[in-house]
Amino acid sequence: MSLVLGPIVELYRYVLAPVSPFTWFGLEVSTLDVAATIRLCFVLRQLREQFYRQHLQESKAKGVKPTPEPRSFVRDAAATLLVVYGGETITGPFLGVPPSFMISGVVPILYTVFQALVDTVPSVPAPAITHELPLSFLDGLSRAYLLCNLIPPSVTSNVSAQISTSPWTLLLTSFITANAGFFLTGLSSLLHPFSLTLTTPTELLPYGWTTTDLWCAPLITGLYAFLTHAQPFWGNAHGVINTLLGGGEATPIDAEVARAACAVILSVLFSTRAARNFGSASVQVNTPPGKLLSNGTQSEKVANDDEKTT
Repeated sequence: MSLVLGPIVELYRYVLAPVSPFTWFGLEVSTLDVAATIRLCFVLRQLREQFYRQHLQESKAKGVKPTPEPRSFVRDAAATLLVVYGGETITGPFLGVPPSFMISGVVPILYTVFQALVDTVPSVPAPAITHELPLSFLDGLSRAYLLCNLIPPSVTSNVSAQISTSPWTLLLTSFITANAGFFLTGLSSLLHPFSLTLTTPTELLPYGWTTTDLWCAPLITGLYAFLTHAQPFWGNAHGVINTLLGGGEATPIDAEVARAACAVILSVLFSTRAARNFGSASVQVNTPPGKLLSNGTQSEKVANDDEKTT
């Protein structure tokens, strides 16, 4: 496994190294940080523009005058920061851990600045298979880093033994932290062109539970914990499975190799989603709140799948 995943391990080491010009100011900002930030900011702009087009189409179909609310950068920046920190803000108090934006302003400022830069671009392309498929690999890398390196330590390194050794806490924390930001954004209609309105998030609509990001978060965090024995439960589970399969003693896998395996799995999941959502020019689907899909109509199950990224 180490040989097969070696290139991914080395790629992580490269993209996680601090880069200029941030290092000139003593900031630990990596290539992956920058790439993931730009990716999310572009996705959110694509969503805003798509919701705006839908608003115009729906108003025209109803024979009424469109009533879009003037956009403001403050609202767009707030939406971006809510997507990034919404989940962490919810789980932090329960874990007794302050949200990262309360400790350092580097990342919040980074997202805000890049959102401003992305908003100055004259136009952005609509989601299509030609770029969504290649970007699935970036999504896999960035999401695996979130689910394997950023979220688990808040649980496994917690001062409370009950929290640090609880597999349920680990999975629940991953589930909420990775998904609550988009959930709250959809709930408040922050990305829509009209005034803020409470609406049912896509995750609570029929087949909303099938969205890839909902179940892949605890799945990948659990797999990483299982491979690395992040908690006693996962080490015991690994031993039991090895015994049932007739293997020898269960030993933890190197953390970098385990993360690379998770990145590959996520890249395959996201590539499959991109191919299903954008693989045919003749296939069109509705875009539910907080989701990045093509236009038109299709089944609710497909329409509820998403294109979120971190």
